Amino acid sequence: MGIFKELYNYRQMIVGFVKRDLKGKYKASVLGFLWTFINPLLQLLVYTLVFSTIMRSDKEQYYLFLFVALIPWIFFATSISGGAGCVVSQSTMVTKIYFPREVLPVSYVTSAFVNMLLTYIVVFAVTIFAGRGLNPVAILYLPIIMVIEYFLALGIAMITSALTVYFRDLEYILSIVTMAWQFLTPVMYDMDMLEGHTTILKIFYINPMTSIIMAYRDIMYYGQRPKLTTLTTAAGMGVLFTILGFVVFGKLKRRFAEEL
Repeated sequence: MGIFKELYNYRQMIVGFVKRDLKGKYKASVLGFLWTFINPLLQLLVYTLVFSTIMRSDKEQYYLFLFVALIPWIFFATSISGGAGCVVSQSTMVTKIYFPREVLPVSYVTSAFVNMLLTYIVVFAVTIFAGRGLNPVAILYLPIIMVIEYFLALGIAMITSALTVYFRDLEYILSIVTMAWQFLTPVMYDMDMLEGHTTILKIFYINPMTSIIMAYRDIMYYGQRPKLTTLTTAAGMGVLFTILGFVVFGKLKRRFAEEL
């Protein structure tokens, strides 16, 4: 519990890092912060073109079916692959200044999370444009699944950021891993496609992002409350990886200064 108290004491430092990341992300670009909204829209356009025209999907309003899962996935993938280098990139601070090292992955993932929340302005706009009513009861579950995903991403980011200090190639390997991981997560397709493939289904349900994406899609696409089993599985995965992340990071951070 000591680390959580220490993180609270350094909350201003976390806020400072988050603000810096959000302001500096597109600082040198012409469109600046607008890329927060343009990026997911361009990805949506590409995926929709591929799966609605070239590789036809019979899913009704496929662009919406995809979009409500794509945005949470982008946050997760960014947290894992980008967050892996958050300690190494601040090597000067780590070797010269005392602060709880957990501040770095917490700040990075929080920044990506805030970015996702802002992008949800576009998600709601696309949903309304599609003519789908938002179920007010189902929407109440949206903050819950968002928080669960945040802690899942944080736990994994803490593991990858700590390991990257000792094995620098991991940061590059993770970009490939997250790409493969996306195809093993029902972002671009429905789990119904896997019916009858018992072994494959078991593998998919081990994937911690499967239940999270299913919950997002239930809320935003189907307009219904997520199934209890989906929520409990997602929450269990979130708690497990959060604990594991803090334990692994806590053990490995002792030699950060030496390695950096």
